[in-house]
Amino acid sequence: MRAADLGDTEFNELALAVFRHQLRWNGAYARYVQSLGGEHVDHWTQIPAVSTDVFKWESLPLVCGSPEAARFRFRTSGTTGEARGTHYFHSLDVYDASIEFAWKKLGLPHLPLYSVTLAPADWPESSLGHMVGVLLRMLPEGGGCFIEKDGRLRADALRASLQVLSPDQPVLVLGTALAFLNWFEQMDADSDSSLTLPSGSVVMETGGYKGSGRVLEKPELYRLFERHLGVSADRIINEYSMTELSSQFYTEGTGRPHRGPSWARARVVNPETRSEVEIGERGYVEVVDLANVDSVLAIQTRDLAIRSERGGFELIGRDPGALPRGCSRAADELMRNAQ
Repeated sequence: MRAADLGDTEFNELALAVFRHQLRWNGAYARYVQSLGGEHVDHWTQIPAVSTDVFKWESLPLVCGSPEAARFRFRTSGTTGEARGTHYFHSLDVYDASIEFAWKKLGLPHLPLYSVTLAPADWPESSLGHMVGVLLRMLPEGGGCFIEKDGRLRADALRASLQVLSPDQPVLVLGTALAFLNWFEQMDADSDSSLTLPSGSVVMETGGYKGSGRVLEKPELYRLFERHLGVSADRIINEYSMTELSSQFYTEGTGRPHRGPSWARARVVNPETRSEVEIGERGYVEVVDLANVDSVLAIQTRDLAIRSERGGFELIGRDPGALPRGCSRAADELMRNAQ
């Protein structure tokens, strides 16, 4: 996968311009930066990052201008009662362009999409749901979404749709890790529901296990994809993003670093010092996303990763001490309640 050419100098200039814009118009972020004495920076790595947990503070909305003026918002899952984070947008034009251009520049599959998710209209505050809607518009016709609003997987309809495909018509099957795991468990319970995708098909899984109580190492999960769908590990893409970001990072197979578009830069940092760790060491993923124009461009996650010598980061998973969150967990709880 290959990113668009946005050089370090240009990225730095744009990041500093967005940072100055957010200092002027995002009151909550400006007060935070001032408390750190961090107003004066000359490189994007010095821009004060905000923890994803701060997006849950309703008294401090992280938005340029007023939250009431923001026309759109995405929210993190909150199915078990904890506070939900909110990401505000005045427009989704940049967000949509980020998805579309990254998909093309990174050489991601241009195939009909079969999504093991709710339809976008049934998931209006989900960033993943919105991404699925963008992909359904830009990818070839066919497929659709196969989880009902009440969380029931339309497994028979999905299997029937895939089985009638021509053997030379590959497809893209997308879903959260936990949605796939639920689907595979249904397959195991029904001996007639086995399925082999057409040759050349690609699977994209997104989201970890985030507080669900169920954890599979990636090689084990990918063996399930091969057993149940006939897709080998090198045809499986993992998408890494979150509600608080507007851009995504991707990797293929196992043991490879995540990479993203050149308008989003990720570092692996020491959470106490914010300094980048040495190659091969682990830390938190910190992202500077130029597409986060309306909120905060520098985001510190609670996701653990290893800094890769090949560039990018090798994701380990969620810090076990962090609050559970994410689209994958929300989808899992919905599906489990529907069974």
